Amino acid sequence: MSLKKTPEETLNELFRQYSNQLADQIIKLPPSGSYRQYYRIVYGSNSVIGAYNEDRAENIAFLAFTKHFYQKGLPVPKILIEDLDENAYLLEDLGDTILLDHIQQLNYPNEVRPEVIKVYKKVLEELPRFQILGSEGLDYSLCYPRHAFDRQSMMWDLNYFKYYFLKLAKVPFNEQLLENDFNALVDFLLTADCNYFLYRDFQSRNVMMKDDKPHFIDYQGGRKGALHYDIGSILFEAKTSLPADVRQELLDHYISSLNLYLPISKERFMHHFYGYVYIRLMQAMGAYGFRGLYEKKELFLQSIPLALNHLDWLLSNVTLPVQLPELTKVFEFLTHSDYIRQLAKNDLVLTIQINSFSYRRGIPADESANGGGFVFDCRSVHNPGRYDEYKELTGKDETVQQFFSRESEMTNFLEHVFALTDHSVEKYFERGFTSLMINFGCTGGQHRSVYSAEMLQKHLTVKYFGKDIFIKLRHREIEMNRGTAKFPAH
Repeated sequence: MSLKKTPEETLNELFRQYSNQLADQIIKLPPSGSYRQYYRIVYGSNSVIGAYNEDRAENIAFLAFTKHFYQKGLPVPKILIEDLDENAYLLEDLGDTILLDHIQQLNYPNEVRPEVIKVYKKVLEELPRFQILGSEGLDYSLCYPRHAFDRQSMMWDLNYFKYYFLKLAKVPFNEQLLENDFNALVDFLLTADCNYFLYRDFQSRNVMMKDDKPHFIDYQGGRKGALHYDIGSILFEAKTSLPADVRQELLDHYISSLNLYLPISKERFMHHFYGYVYIRLMQAMGAYGFRGLYEKKELFLQSIPLALNHLDWLLSNVTLPVQLPELTKVFEFLTHSDYIRQLAKNDLVLTIQINSFSYRRGIPADESANGGGFVFDCRSVHNPGRYDEYKELTGKDETVQQFFSRESEMTNFLEHVFALTDHSVEKYFERGFTSLMINFGCTGGQHRSVYSAEMLQKHLTVKYFGKDIFIKLRHREIEMNRGTAKFPAH
């Protein structure tokens, strides 16, 4: 009885069939989030990539998609040789630089540099080609594990989030009410046009940079679906933590690129966009729960607080065209739970809580019990709330922001705030501190303090882009006016 061959032996034999020579070296590459095994096969000054995967259906999908995309002129690796019976195939070697590494190498200590945005735009110009051109003539019956991102696929993802994240993290919820919200969300998402190729795992780890051009891998989970999912996936990716204004610039560029192949208005596209961002984020958090909380893989644990940062931004800035009351409660619990931050090993991440408040109700309580941070008094700055045209507005409104942009008092005030805050953040990083609280107070907690808090969040997000930092922003008085205050006065 013969012994089963190892993946290395299988790939070495396949390489010999391909090249009529023996490999000089077979190097196992670091594992990713899947169970596939990758190897670099070196011969002389050349190399190819060997893949070993015992999931035959997944192999069939990847090989068929790759051949189809390659024939369409899309930037994917060339298939060199395959042996489905031996669970192996060889690919063109695209190198070692993934998009995530590439943008980190470009460096962004104080800003998201134009070079980074330029690279992202190159990637996003290719995405519509996959979605539209790649969909033409594609055999969706080979999709793995399902032909479309339909109701069944969506419910799988939502239940993945429920059982592998919410349950493992001990998040309280009403099962029936959450199920009702899941169905309501799916009903809404399925009203979008769902007849395009959905890459499914469109993230910076699945884009390779070769000769300064993007190439694409790991699309074997692709299926028929809506355009919105993939662009939401890469813009709201946890590890890159793109600032909101950069996300918007890139989203606008994607929509412009999309219009070269499919005329669609921005308004029509945006109607469904954030709904797909939410479901993608839940799918990703399900993976972080399974790979991180269950399998204890550090890489996925580190992504949890970064995903919570995105969730926090969505709760503060997006209103969906569908009511999801129980799911919203779950999201709010997640963004405020110290227990989840502990599960996520958030001791590796500096959490910065930024609050705006009214002195009439006192300074917000420090819920971290850390005691470190600042309280900045904004009342020395010219107050737009004294003028009728601004009284009903807040520091989040564009006209109020334009008012402050013309005021040297606010500019000078924030320069000092930024300098003090930056110094503390650097020291907190050096000393391993995990919590910093920064409060901005004014008379009514509507204009000066809100604007200052917003500007500090933007400054820190840009300056420490790519760092292990989790920024939470709360406008207490605005939330009180909505009846959802989370920071009682003391």
